[in-house]
Amino acid sequence: MTRIFDEDIAGGIATRAIHAGQRPEPLSGAIMTPVYLTSTYVQDGLGDNKGYEYARGKNPTREALERNVATLERGRHGFAFSSGMGCLDSIMKLFRAGDHIVCGENVYGGTFRLFDKILRHLGLSFSYVDTRDPQRVEDAMTSSTRALLVETPTNPLMRLTDLAAMSVVAKRHQALLIVDNTFATPVFQRPLELGADIVWHSTTKYINGHSDMIGGIAVVLEDDLAAKLQFINNAAGAVPGPFDCWLALRGTKTLPLRMKQHDLNGRQIAKFLVERLGDEHVIYPGLASHPQFELAKRQMSGFGGMITLEMGTRERARHVLEHVKVFSLAESLGGVESLISHPASMTHASVPADRKADMGLSDGIVRLSCGIEDVEDLIADLDAALPK
Repeated sequence: MTRIFDEDIAGGIATRAIHAGQRPEPLSGAIMTPVYLTSTYVQDGLGDNKGYEYARGKNPTREALERNVATLERGRHGFAFSSGMGCLDSIMKLFRAGDHIVCGENVYGGTFRLFDKILRHLGLSFSYVDTRDPQRVEDAMTSSTRALLVETPTNPLMRLTDLAAMSVVAKRHQALLIVDNTFATPVFQRPLELGADIVWHSTTKYINGHSDMIGGIAVVLEDDLAAKLQFINNAAGAVPGPFDCWLALRGTKTLPLRMKQHDLNGRQIAKFLVERLGDEHVIYPGLASHPQFELAKRQMSGFGGMITLEMGTRERARHVLEHVKVFSLAESLGGVESLISHPASMTHASVPADRKADMGLSDGIVRLSCGIEDVEDLIADLDAALPK
């Protein structure tokens, strides 16, 4: 089991991002964790090994990443997976046919697709609720509810969930609170400190930050829960390759620095967009006009680089998407480069039209992932691309 001890590294998050969970390689003193490209490990004798038997179960490069991110989230155990969806699918293997899960209505489209198109047919049931309102969540809980799964801020409507309030509801019903922390990252939000049981990320996004790998990671505090996830991780085998782990580990070293710049750019771009379009068309938790601004200030230490625009029509959205030059039209988010997307037809294409309409995910919505380029260039790019 991959475990992190508090005495490993003290200090702030930037210090821990660079050093936690890693040691210089003992043979040469290499400062970077090596990429252990091996499928198996030679044993000294029958039942006598160095803690490694087969690379699906453990890999030293993977363990370094797991320890590092677990420390950033203030958890005790980390488990890396081959993708964000592989991570979520493995988490859902904690449950069995007949179990009920309450899920935020505005989650990543791939999360809904996994639940609705695959897991529902294996006997799990799901209720989708606006988790901005704790009472709605409470009303959705049943005697068979085993988990409450939320995403905050949500993708792409940037809605927030009060995690401390969700923890109270989940514990009252003896359900696990599972939080997708991909947008905020542990730099700006640490759900375990607010009562979550499992925090997970698509490491493809901000954790790695360079748009060059696919991965996922889950972090927990509780030992028994960690033992179950370790078993699933090995038995189901949705594990990442060592080089992908090395890339993500390289990314975490600059995560606090990058997130500060994403946040600075996000705030300035949101301010410009409000001046250009009006605050009713710009959704960003760092704006005083956001209906959950006070919660954002209380729960998060930064607001990040994700901004959503409501352009009103698909045609106006298309105009922006096809006229930017610095922003690139692409799926994904969280890289150093700025990306722009159309959630209704891209990340949330698998969500039924009536469900999108109910939650307010229109064809006029454009999602920005503001990178770390010079903010003046990003603002000029958007200014030129917005319909006059």
